Amino acid sequence: MRESIHKYFDMGLIQWMSYPPQRYDMLESVTKVAQDSFFNAIEMTQIPDDDHRAAARDLLAQSHMRVCYGAQPRLLGPGLNPNALNEEDRVLAEKTLLEAIDEADYLGAKGIAFLAGKWKEDTKEEAYQQLLKTTRNLCSYAAKKDMMVELEIFDYDMDKCSLIGPAPLAARFAGDVRLTHNNFGLIVDLSHFPTTYETSKYVIQCTKPYITHLHIGNNVVKDGCECYGDLHPRFGYPDSANDVPELLDFFQVLKNEGFLDARDPMVLSFEVQPRPHEDADIIVANTKRVIERAWSLLEE
Repeated sequence: MRESIHKYFDMGLIQWMSYPPQRYDMLESVTKVAQDSFFNAIEMTQIPDDDHRAAARDLLAQSHMRVCYGAQPRLLGPGLNPNALNEEDRVLAEKTLLEAIDEADYLGAKGIAFLAGKWKEDTKEEAYQQLLKTTRNLCSYAAKKDMMVELEIFDYDMDKCSLIGPAPLAARFAGDVRLTHNNFGLIVDLSHFPTTYETSKYVIQCTKPYITHLHIGNNVVKDGCECYGDLHPRFGYPDSANDVPELLDFFQVLKNEGFLDARDPMVLSFEVQPRPHEDADIIVANTKRVIERAWSLLEE
């Protein structure tokens, strides 16, 4: 593809994933991303410290990047479930997601992303209705601030074991939410396609009317191999599922399905994290190389 990928997508990264907070200072990493003209978007998450939150907001305001907000850690850390059958537990998850909307708004984001909670086969439909209740409440609150709510599709039986889940169920769920709220969309993630045993073509065609945000990355799905599960290692990691060929296929499907829109570019962020012995800056550079190589091979 001769034209720049930046014509068609706002390229971003997930800050807390690329620069794990246990090893990297949040403000320093945000500054580094803001200084890199490759990035037109950045995805943030909860910042507990008031002073750090204010400083991050000021940095982001200077950057002219699109700010996104991932509320997934607010659920995964304390084990909250937005589709819990117990109503008190569901409300706890909803409460932190409502707080996430407020924090996202403060940081300059135009919406939040979250994920479904764990489920059991014999109560799947009840969990579905609970998730629908939570999501509609979030959408109603977000609409008052002219903000979006996006659900990221995760694996349903490998690691996160989220209700949403396989692409057909994600499409059904998104359709149900859109019956009452138009500020809802889905995030599809190349990293998760191997974990749901699906292909780029299948997921994108199945969920096409509802996709509002894109992620790319890698995972290991060979049982017994190091880094197995939803850990998002670098491209080229041993025994991993995705590299240049898989990303090229992802780009080709997006092109074929009409997602290359220069007038209204979608956010496309990478979700890749360094292993404990790896350097985050090198992993970020690795990912940009893979993106640029796959894009260069894309058919006109």
